Amino acid sequence: MKLYNYFRSSASFRVRIALALKGLPYDYVPVNLLKGEQHAHAFTAISPTALVPSLVTDEGQALGQSMAIIEYLDEVHPAPPLLPGSPFDRARVRALAQTIACEIHPLNNLRVLQYLSRELKVDEEQRNNWYRHWVRLGLEAYERELALLPAGTYSFGNTPTLADCLLVPQIFNARRLDTDLSGLPRTMAAFEACMALPAFLQTQPSACPDNAA
Repeated sequence: MKLYNYFRSSASFRVRIALALKGLPYDYVPVNLLKGEQHAHAFTAISPTALVPSLVTDEGQALGQSMAIIEYLDEVHPAPPLLPGSPFDRARVRALAQTIACEIHPLNNLRVLQYLSRELKVDEEQRNNWYRHWVRLGLEAYERELALLPAGTYSFGNTPTLADCLLVPQIFNARRLDTDLSGLPRTMAAFEACMALPAFLQTQPSACPDNAA
């Protein structure tokens, strides 16, 4: 498999975590978003949306969208599972993941932040305040969701799930932009538990081959 990704992309980080949790080898193919490499024809031929990550399977088939990629990996390589056994519990984990993927991330990904700066002429501090506001609001919602669940080591239960694959990259980016993460005990406990595992440590942005890009 090949994973086209950018080291600082939280969506790419999600997939790297899932691949590591499952012990799946892959070729790391960097796509530098700051240099606009995602718009090159060689990449849009693989990813029509010009977004990372994109996974190319051993059969040469390309997949985009991090959650779709992770669920594909979970179906094709079911051990260890990233979703619980019962339909209701799977829906709860997907809901946690979508709180990040659908409610937080779309407002704060690179192209949105670039639009705020380049087109709307928002200064850096205003842009960062925008980022912090929506991330904090979303993580507060995530914390309230966790409060409704039985206590566990991770976001859901005592093994990492799809939700943790999305939570950890979001916390990394939140910290990078000095977002207030106080008052989120269940959320941060899940994050810290994940960061004690090699799969999360070895796939963080600082460990990527293109981290100086």
